[in-house]
Amino acid sequence: MNRLVRNLNNVVLGFGISLLALPALHAQVGVGTAPIKGAVVYMDGSRKMLDEKWTYWEGPRLKATLPIKWTVVPDPVDKGTVINCNDPASAGGLYGSADIVTNKQFRDFRAHVEFLITKPGGNSGVYLQNRYEIQVLDGDTTSHGMAAVINESRSPYYAYNGIGKWNSYDIVFRAARFKEGKLVEQPMVTLYFNGKKVHKNHQIKQVWGGRFSGMDGGNNGGKGITDTPGGLKLQSEGHDVLYRNIWIKELDLKKADTDF
Repeated sequence: MNRLVRNLNNVVLGFGISLLALPALHAQVGVGTAPIKGAVVYMDGSRKMLDEKWTYWEGPRLKATLPIKWTVVPDPVDKGTVINCNDPASAGGLYGSADIVTNKQFRDFRAHVEFLITKPGGNSGVYLQNRYEIQVLDGDTTSHGMAAVINESRSPYYAYNGIGKWNSYDIVFRAARFKEGKLVEQPMVTLYFNGKKVHKNHQIKQVWGGRFSGMDGGNNGGKGITDTPGGLKLQSEGHDVLYRNIWIKELDLKKADTDF
């Protein structure tokens, strides 16, 4: 391989370019991906990190009280512990009643999230900036289903590993841009689902789900997006959905391009 690279370098040196200086062609994605340089771990399966880096989202339907009632459970596949999102306050599917959000708020970022659905129909959700949901829902292949940018893209269900197996989202998100208080560029996301690129530079139209869903959900039917930074949020809907290995790296994306 080193000889091949040297030979290819000799070919292109006349153009003043070395292949050794080019960026990697493949993104670091998939289940088990370690944090990239500069990323911060936000969920490692421990009670300590859960309490230190997360809190309940104080939305209009909040019913839970601190400390967080999500539980630390054994990883059913690998060694160690993971976090179960089934909070007593969310029984019956009351989203927004016990959702947790990072204490840190973000604009642009790269994130990695791993989840495991334990039973058919398991339901949760990953919210970018506590606004825009990437769906976690077993059995649904529609625009409201698994790995969809909710209500805006069809579910890439083909990439789902299934019940009882770990799945991963690798995300680059760029926040909405405003000029003189007016929205001039829509929020944008690129998503890998279990190592497969399933959404590329998707421009998100609005916050879906109403005021119980996330920030700005109650503003003009979800279309009244503001420029307030928001945390990464995980949804509790009374289902046993497990999470682990969540890390985030802050970015500053000058151009409207999230592809990686």
